[in-house]
Amino acid sequence: MNRSRKKSAIYPGTFDPITNGHIDLVKRALKIFDEVIIAVAPSPRKTPLFTVEERLALIQRSIRNISGARAQAFSSLLVDYAAQSTSVAIIRGLRVVSDFEYEFQMALMNRRLNADIETVFMMPSQEYTFLSSTIVKEVASFGGTVRGLVPEAVEKAIKRKFSDRT
Repeated sequence: MNRSRKKSAIYPGTFDPITNGHIDLVKRALKIFDEVIIAVAPSPRKTPLFTVEERLALIQRSIRNISGARAQAFSSLLVDYAAQSTSVAIIRGLRVVSDFEYEFQMALMNRRLNADIETVFMMPSQEYTFLSSTIVKEVASFGGTVRGLVPEAVEKAIKRKFSDRT
């Protein structure tokens, strides 16, 4: 095995929108991996607030000062995308115990599909344990502030989205 090869990890999700909790996980994953690819899924079963292109643009603005982080959209099977990008791991965040059951099942299926790609579970920093994109959208939809929960570019974009709906 070539030990000098750069170790990349995929951090997949819908990121609708990306939050400071997501950014926290990226920064902490970069202590383990040389590169973290924030892999944006289209999520047709969900009804996203932002398009894939908008999500990518917001992520790129949010991580521009984080060396080793980049964003990319994907629409294939996650393990296939990870293999194509020569990643060695998939990063998954666990906020609460209820996240574990679903994530554990997905990790086992991914291992069955490609045993060369590991799943690494990471817990968010305590200050972000409660935070999710869904909560951010709900608060913003009722006019509440999301300052400090999302990067500044996301805060502005989410305000525009909800002001356009009224």
